Amino acid sequence: MKSTSLLARTALAAVTLAAPLGSAWAADAPYPSKPIQLVIPFPPGGATDVAGRLLAKALEAKLGQPVMADNRAGAGTVIGASFVAKAPPDGHTLLVSSGTTFTVNPAIQPKLPYDPVKSFEPVGLLARTGLILLAHKDVPANTPKEFVALAKASPGKLAFASFGNGSTAHFTGELLAHVTGTQLMHVPYKGSAPAMTDLMGGQVPFAVDTVAAAIPQLKGGKIKAIAVTTARRSALLPEVPTFAESGYNLDADTWLAVVAPRGLPPAVKAKLEQALSEVMAQPEVRDKLVASGFEPGYQNGAAVEALIRKELPLMRETAQRAHITAD
Repeated sequence: MKSTSLLARTALAAVTLAAPLGSAWAADAPYPSKPIQLVIPFPPGGATDVAGRLLAKALEAKLGQPVMADNRAGAGTVIGASFVAKAPPDGHTLLVSSGTTFTVNPAIQPKLPYDPVKSFEPVGLLARTGLILLAHKDVPANTPKEFVALAKASPGKLAFASFGNGSTAHFTGELLAHVTGTQLMHVPYKGSAPAMTDLMGGQVPFAVDTVAAAIPQLKGGKIKAIAVTTARRSALLPEVPTFAESGYNLDADTWLAVVAPRGLPPAVKAKLEQALSEVMAQPEVRDKLVASGFEPGYQNGAAVEALIRKELPLMRETAQRAHITAD
């Protein structure tokens, strides 16, 4: 009996000693240790989907594990974002999304299933794309000041189209009205294509859309550009002025960032940031992003977090002032 008891105690001690060693080994296991899921909260085929799939392929080559693009669209990115927010914070589940997820949705949806700051660990900013005020070719305004004069002549009656209620285009139009001291009438559409169709047909005089969506239509000559909404001119449309050049304090765009669930181990975050920065330095990746309408510009996770914290109060203030709510 004594011999059996001694063996039992010895075995128990061995297990007890092995447990912390096993835990330490698991914590120090090489990352990534399995395929990575890159969630894209938009349907296939759109600009964010194209950018996400490009990123997945490039990261796969850097990290040495499959990176699988996973479209989880719906509810204005909420479905995909919520999925990632609830995933284990081990770096094997990532989200690539726009400012819609982090600053627009929180401004118009008080009961989101995720927190834009507390739920996510930003990894890096990929690219930005400006927005632009467009007009039908026959509208008697060609500059920001002429647009403002037209709007002030008919307070609350001059309409601008956007690609959706509560969209970045909607918010930008309301910001434009605020900084120019005008009252505009918002006309929401279900997507960019129908809004652009009505703009070209003259059913609406103005529209706010992304620079990427505007380029093909501008070439057709049925619409014209008034100004971009960013502080600097767009590299994609360098001939189009900014509102800032006419004295209006407007700087609005949309952007793409990669985030993980909050609580990412520092070593994993560092490796992801390094991989992302190297991917974004590749000319072929940058060229393909430009072809999709984005202006590449990598920034690290800290910069993304600062951007979210800066934009959130601005979006909430705009939503309250313009009475923007979710559909």
